[in-house]
Amino acid sequence: MKYDYLVVGAGFFGATFARLMTDAGRKCLVIDSRPHVAGNAYTERVDDIDVHVYGAHIFHTDNQKIWEFVNRFGEFNNYVNSPKALANNKLYSLPFNMNTFYQLWGCVTPAQAQTIIESQRLKLDRPAENLEEQALSLVGPDIYHLLIREYTRKQWQREPRDLPAFIIKRLPMRWTYNDDYFGDRYQGIPVDGYTNLVKNMLSGIDVELGIDYFKDRAHLDSCANRVVFTGRIDEFFDYTHGELEYRTLDFDHETLDIDNYQGNAVINYCDADVPWTRIVEHKHFNKSHSKRTVITRELPGVWTKDKVPYYPINDAVNQTRFDQYQTLAGSTSVIFGGRLAEYRYYDMHQVIGSAMKAVRLALGETT
Repeated sequence: MKYDYLVVGAGFFGATFARLMTDAGRKCLVIDSRPHVAGNAYTERVDDIDVHVYGAHIFHTDNQKIWEFVNRFGEFNNYVNSPKALANNKLYSLPFNMNTFYQLWGCVTPAQAQTIIESQRLKLDRPAENLEEQALSLVGPDIYHLLIREYTRKQWQREPRDLPAFIIKRLPMRWTYNDDYFGDRYQGIPVDGYTNLVKNMLSGIDVELGIDYFKDRAHLDSCANRVVFTGRIDEFFDYTHGELEYRTLDFDHETLDIDNYQGNAVINYCDADVPWTRIVEHKHFNKSHSKRTVITRELPGVWTKDKVPYYPINDAVNQTRFDQYQTLAGSTSVIFGGRLAEYRYYDMHQVIGSAMKAVRLALGETT
C-alpha cells in the first residue's frame, strides 16, 4: 500500500500530524523505534497510578483550539502544577511569588519584596550574556545562590555562566500569593494517562512500533509520497555538521509501601550535595487512592549520542550547527517537526501547535 505520509515518531508531533491528515482524507503510516506510542509523555499504570516514565508532563495552554483538540481524545483533570524547592532543609514555593518572598525575607506585601529585589539585582546596561547574568539581573543574589545556581549546575551539567541567558526567562515570577507554575487558562493531565490519549489520537491509523527508521530507510521512504521526521535532525543527516548536544536524564523509579511520600507531585532539590534534581510522586497528579506510591528521582546524565535526548542545549556552537542542518532540511521535501527535529525547547501544546501549522502548510491552507 502506498501512503501519503510516512510519519517517523509517535509522539505528540507525529500523532497530531497523522490525526489531522487522516481527518483530511490522507493515508498515514506512523512508525516509532520504541515499543510504545506517546514519546517521552508515555505513562504506565502501576497500582492505579499513572507513572510518567520519562519525567513529569503537565499539559497547559492558553490556546483554546489546542485544548479542544486534545480533549477530543481523552478527559483531563484539573491538576495545576505547584512544585516546591528544597534548599538547606527548608521548602520554598515555586514559581517565585509572594509565598517565596515571605519564606525568604518575611515580606508580606509586594512593595516590600520588590524593594529587596530591586536593591539586590544586577544592573546591566546591555543584554545579559549568560544565564547567571540573566538570573542576577532578574532576582538578585539571594534567590540565585539559594534556589537557582546549584540546581542549574546539576540540571545542565554546566556552569550557569556558560549557558545562554534565554533559559532562565522561562521561570515565571509574580507578585501575588499564587503557586500556579504555568498560569495558563487550560491545565490538566489525562485521566487515563498520556499513553491512552495518544492511542486514541492514532485510532484508525496504521502504526508500527519497534521500527528503526535508519535500519531500513530506503524501503520505508518508498512506502509513502512524503516523509515526516520527528527524530534528531543531526542523525537524519548522518551528523554531517557534527552532533547536536542535549541535556539528558536518568530516572530512578521506586514503588514504596506507603500511601504518601512527600505530599506534593514535584519537589526540586537545590543543594549541590543531593545528586538528583527533583523527586516526582506520581499519584498526586491524578489523586490516586492507592495504598502504595511510586516516586521517581531524576538524575542528570552526561550527554552522549546513545543517550535519550530531552532538552536541546541552544548555545552558540549548537545553534550554528543546527542552522546548518536546517539549511540541509530546506533542500529536501521532508517535513521536520518536534523538539528534536526543530532543536527547540517545546512544551506539549507547542509541539501540537507546530504540527497543526505543518499540516496547514502541507495542505496549502493560509490560516
